[in-house]
Amino acid sequence: MKNRFAFQWRYFLFWLTFFVVAKALFLLYHFARTSSLPAPAIAGIFGYGLRLDASTTAYLSAIPYGLFILGSLVGPRFPLATLVRGYTAGAGLLVGLLSVADLELYRAWGFRLDATPLQYLDSPAEMAASAGSAPLALLGLALAGLLAAGAFLYAMLVGQIPPLPTGFGRGRAALAGLLYTALLVVPLRGGIQQIPINQSDVYFSATPFANHAAVNLPWNVANSLRLRDTRTGRYRFLADSTAARLVRPLRTYAQPAPDTVAHSLLRIRRPNVVFIILESFTSKLVGSVGGEAGVTPNLDSLARTGVLFNNIYAAGDRSQKGLVALLSGFPNQPNTSIIKYPRKTERLPHLCQSLKRAGYSSRYSYGGELAFANMKSYLVTAGYEQLTERADFPKSQQNSKWGAHDHVLFERVLRDLRTQPQPFFSTIFTLSSHEPFEIPIPRKFRGTDETALFRNSVYYTDWALGRFLQAARRQPWYDNTLLVLVADHGHGLPGDNPVDDPAKFRIPLLLAGGVLRPEAR
Repeated sequence: MKNRFAFQWRYFLFWLTFFVVAKALFLLYHFARTSSLPAPAIAGIFGYGLRLDASTTAYLSAIPYGLFILGSLVGPRFPLATLVRGYTAGAGLLVGLLSVADLELYRAWGFRLDATPLQYLDSPAEMAASAGSAPLALLGLALAGLLAAGAFLYAMLVGQIPPLPTGFGRGRAALAGLLYTALLVVPLRGGIQQIPINQSDVYFSATPFANHAAVNLPWNVANSLRLRDTRTGRYRFLADSTAARLVRPLRTYAQPAPDTVAHSLLRIRRPNVVFIILESFTSKLVGSVGGEAGVTPNLDSLARTGVLFNNIYAAGDRSQKGLVALLSGFPNQPNTSIIKYPRKTERLPHLCQSLKRAGYSSRYSYGGELAFANMKSYLVTAGYEQLTERADFPKSQQNSKWGAHDHVLFERVLRDLRTQPQPFFSTIFTLSSHEPFEIPIPRKFRGTDETALFRNSVYYTDWALGRFLQAARRQPWYDNTLLVLVADHGHGLPGDNPVDDPAKFRIPLLLAGGVLRPEAR
């Protein structure tokens, strides 16, 4: 009886130990960050994270515990050991795949895996391109090692499940199994306290990485999926009356004066508008706003003859969020993006719609696929008359994993604008400074690490921008054109900004072009 009923605690211990191993793998993979933590913080990752590990273990143990009860009632004919092994192998493989995917996604995004990647399942080609810089061999080795560790732990801690002792009643055995199962409620909810466990219970450090590492990954994914469609009231932290009282002073400003500022900057009232969205152009790499010198010489040169805003922050950290913020003035959402919901984007205001009502023709140009992240439905709803995307470029020009590189895109825009009816609104979205940071020109900066690759990709896009500007100044439409240059979002690189650090979101915004009055420059 003792050996048979040791199964429950041995099985529980197996999963708990497996999650400790997975945490150790996460810390080892991100060794550069881990090595900067003091020893107490590393210990805290395992200690504070243990409750969430135990909660996930309780969830995963519920089915095997139930099988134990059923096997006790049926008797020796029931394939208990086989079913438990099969279930554990399947669950272990799923946890292993999630854990290994999280290793690289955390490096790129700065937060643990949740429901966010599900937004990209309808764009597998773009997912593959984004993962192009991932060390697949290393990740494969990590997965093999993690699964091997799991198999070893299972053999050592669980092993075979002995049969019931002779003469021991099946009903008594099932009742004992039911008691074990009922006890899972305590670790499942994190204890006997009033509020069930959540991520806050494992946050213990002023260093975001330490807190992130303490979170149990499967629990985080499952919780994110659980909340994914629970939209009503999720962000109601205050009573309506309290919220209204706090916001009321913000609305008591004086009525604005007539629109004289814009007219004082521009020579004409209805200029052409070329709106250039620069992929991942963090202010940390733009010298004219205090970033590194020499990475964006063309943008910096243009800033000296334009109107530069140096206190601008992106609304989000992904392109589909930044795009809607820039073109519709819509704020970022924590767990999703409105661009994924055409029913909602149809009701958004849009810069293109406003200019169309003012008599502007419109065009949107992108070197990649507009189906990515549901961008195309948003742009079509916005009223863009002409869309240029990857399929519109010859195969020979699709020389990036994302599609056509930025210098190819700018050359296409120059050709298209020659015949574009004026006044026009032309939106250009670059892509070469997105992961995997591949460029078609020799590298300017030394190094093969990710920061060097990113720096070189920004330099390349700036180089392509410089070529575009040089050619645009010779076009007849340039003197009547306002250039708007802004990033879709910032970037964690260079450096290691926490996910909530304002520096990660700071971006450049520049107004330039031939339509600016000399005194505005």
